[in-house]
This record gives sequence, C-alpha cells and structure tokens, in this order.
Amino acid sequence: MTAKTLLLVGGTDRHLDRAKELGVRVVMFQHPDKLTTRQTALADALLMVDYTDWETVRPLAGAAHQVWGFDAVVSLTEGGLAVAARLREELGFPGTPHLATVRLRDKGRMRARLREAGSRLTVECEPVTDRASLTAFGELAGYPFIVKPTDTTAGFGLIRVADAADADRAWDRIEELRGGRTDRGSTLYTVTAFLMEAYIDGPEFSVEAFSFAGSHVVVAVTEKLVDEAHFAELGHAVPARLTGADRASVTAAVTEFLTVMGVTDGPSHTEVRLSGRGPVVIEGHNRVGGGQIGELVREAYGLDLTSYGVAWPLGLVPELLGAPVASAAACTRFLLRDPGRVVAVGGVAEVAAHPGVLSVEVSVQAGDTVRPVRDNWDRLGHVAVRAADTGAAVELCERLAGSRIRIEVAGDRALTGVTA
Repeated sequence: MTAKTLLLVGGTDRHLDRAKELGVRVVMFQHPDKLTTRQTALADALLMVDYTDWETVRPLAGAAHQVWGFDAVVSLTEGGLAVAARLREELGFPGTPHLATVRLRDKGRMRARLREAGSRLTVECEPVTDRASLTAFGELAGYPFIVKPTDTTAGFGLIRVADAADADRAWDRIEELRGGRTDRGSTLYTVTAFLMEAYIDGPEFSVEAFSFAGSHVVVAVTEKLVDEAHFAELGHAVPARLTGADRASVTAAVTEFLTVMGVTDGPSHTEVRLSGRGPVVIEGHNRVGGGQIGELVREAYGLDLTSYGVAWPLGLVPELLGAPVASAAACTRFLLRDPGRVVAVGGVAEVAAHPGVLSVEVSVQAGDTVRPVRDNWDRLGHVAVRAADTGAAVELCERLAGSRIRIEVAGDRALTGVTA
C-alpha cells in the first residue's frame, strides 16, 4: 500500500514523531523561528515559512499539493489551526471548518456565538473600548472581573480587576500590551483587542475530547490545580475527582459547546468552571491541551490524542464509540518560585529515578532570573507521575515537586514590584 501523505502546518517534534510512527509521509510548513534539527531530519519535505501569513501560505500549499499530492491537511498547534482549516476548504479536504476555528481562536467571537445560540455556558462580557468601559462593566457585572486579550494563549495578558479603584492599573496594563507580540513562549501572536468577562466561581476543569464527523467523544476530564493569586496553572490531574452527576454535567456542557462552535473533527481542549449555576466555559481550542495533558491522558487511558489527531484525517484509526476507561491516574505539578536570581538547582536526577515518575524538567539554572508569576510562561519546569488513583498521583507529585526538586532563589526587590 502507498503511504499516506500529510501536510502538517506548524507543530512540534512530538507531532512529527507521531506521524512518522504511523508510517506517514510528511510535508511540513514550519516557521523559521520554530524549526528544530529533528524536524529537518524527519520531514519528507520541509518549507520554512511564516505559516500564519495566508497570502504566502496559499500559493505554496497549492504548489505543494501538485508536487506531493497529500491526503490531508492538519495542524495541532495553536498558530496553525486557522490556516490549516482554510487550506482544507480551499483544497476540498474534510475537517473542522475555518469559521469554527476562528470562533475558538477569538474569545470575543466565541462568547458572541454562545450568546447567539442561547447557551447557558457563557457569562456577561463586553469588549474593552476605553478606560471608561472598565468602570461601566464593573458596575454592570460586579467585582472582581477578568480582562483578557481576545487572541492569546497560556494565560498571557490576563488581568483581574479587583474593584473600581483597580481600574487605572488594569488600563495601564492594557495600554502596555496592546499592539505588541506575546513576549514569551510562542511569539506568533499580536495583542489587538481585549474582552471583559464576569468572574466565574467554582473549581476548574479541562476536557479533552475528540470529534468524528460531528460526533463528540469526551476522552478525559482533567482536574486543574490553580491559585487565585495569579493565572499560572499549578498542575493537572486525570481522571478528575468528580461525582458521577458532575462528570455527566461537564460532559454534556462540552458536547454542547463543540456543537455550537461548529467543531466536527479532531482533538479539542475545553476549559470549564463548575459554577454555582452549573458548568460555564472559560475558553476552548480545537487541539490537544498543553501543560503535559496529552501525556497524562495517554498514561491514564492508553490513548494518544496526538496520534489520533494525525491518523483520523488519513483514515488510519477507527472512530471511538464511547469514552475510554482509565486504568491508572496521572498528575503533573509545575515548578514555581519567588522572583529573584537562581543560586542553585538540584534533585532532578533523584526525582527522575523514582519509579512513579514519567518526566521531570527544570528550565532554569544558576544565574537565571525568575520573574514574578503572571501566566504559564513563568513556570520553571514540571514533575509528572503515574499512580493507581488520582489522590495518590496528586500526593506523590506534590511531594516530589515541593520538597525533592531544589531551586534556590536569592530575592531581588527590583523584580517583586511587577504585578499581573
């Protein structure tokens, strides 16, 4: 049988690895800033291009299709999702429509679509237009409320407005961010507009699902470990410790959300708070969740969502007929420290040798600067573990990350004045 050929728009080494494990030929569009030596070695054809630039990508994709005759167009990375969807429509491939991807990408359009559909999964929201709009929204929705860029990820640029007196600080931060690019992690996004949203109470979960020609299967509900003091996630655990009724409520909410947004195929990651009035969607993406979630799902459920994301459009895997059953639990805990200069790092090899540890990473070394915690890009690494149940996984992960990994930081008062 002739190998299937895939056009992969952007992505990581992991995405390419999974495609090659499936025996797929890969034509890859990769941004020059994101290219790795592994991608250069593994891709069957590689075009270095800013894949977020539609006017450049469109003719290149047409020419690539004539030369290599690929069978599907896929992106599993945030910056490539909309372009991949648009290419599928141009070239006649099935998959989640471009409009659905745009709705998920733009938080303002997402809220507008939910409101248009009469869904209870949304909250009061308004666009930021000027300084006065902050005060007006506070009077309408109450305090605290959240201000977020409409088109960034990983908690970048989120602002909590505590009360009316806090609006000046929030406006200064909006003015500082507007028009610039995200400065850490992915730098492919420009901050253009902001949305104000009423604060949502309750515990937070994320839901990994996979859609098969419009049929949605919730694969896993992830318990989020959070701190209300900032917007960086502390960790994730699967399966989430939920009652049967709450799990059914969250599952129904995400199924409704994906249908309303117009998602038809592939992986999705939806963030939900189980509020006093029921599940409310924070945001959603038609990709696998970050922060080690894909790895945790694979360990707990034996299902690799990235592999499925590559294989399903090519007809290489069957449709899931129901949710998988967890055979274990998994947890990741991210490493955070107070701001300052790193003096020493230790304990990594010891933790990595623990039989329950899946992975451990520390991204700083002596001499590096630790910034005040604002968002997910300020995390310093992670520990991920596997255990028999979620409680045991969380306890082991907390213990190893909290006391066995040593990141010694000397405080720097010049850094501590930076706030979210």
